[in-house]
Amino acid sequence: MNRILKRCLILFCLFLNFNCTAQSRKLVGGSCEGCEAIFEFGEKTLSPIDTLPGFDSTEPKLKLTGTVFRRDGKTPARDVILYIYHTDRTGIYPKKGNESGWARRHGYIRGWIKTDQIGNYTFYTFRPAAYPDRTEAEHIHLTVKEPDKNEYYLDDFLFEDDPILTQEKRTLLVNRGGSGIGIPKPESGILTFRRDIILGLNIPNYE
Repeated sequence: MNRILKRCLILFCLFLNFNCTAQSRKLVGGSCEGCEAIFEFGEKTLSPIDTLPGFDSTEPKLKLTGTVFRRDGKTPARDVILYIYHTDRTGIYPKKGNESGWARRHGYIRGWIKTDQIGNYTFYTFRPAAYPDRTEAEHIHLTVKEPDKNEYYLDDFLFEDDPILTQEKRTLLVNRGGSGIGIPKPESGILTFRRDIILGLNIPNYE
């Protein structure tokens, strides 16, 4: 009987230790509403390049490209998933009516990539518009999922020439993963926005 009680006590202590450890573990990047949308690519095989809906028919066309680095800012990070979504040219997140999951909020203009062996990524899309009430600057939302960490959000892609992006708004940016502000430049007939990303930079609870 004593042996049974002893085993029960050991199991109970192990349970308490596991439970306390789980509770003390903090999410990388903190809370993130909608970040789980990064897993909604379904049966799609992810590659370093993705083309978002509307790219062929919408102007101005936009290429988002760059390299994802590890925390040292030098080592390329492979097999990192990036998820983006943004508004259409009227400033809304368009829907077709049959959306499920986070597509009901994010709309259908969204895409996913997985970085290659040297950390490269490219999205082909178009430049979004600001919200109709013009309370927010033009932006493209960005979420990241590293192989060994939970998903978390990074600073949006923002446009240097956007008049809504005031100095006051700029001072509020945390630069998660590095600055998201860039200047799209014409290259081979398409506006190209280059942005390198440093994983863990200005990210809470990152280890």
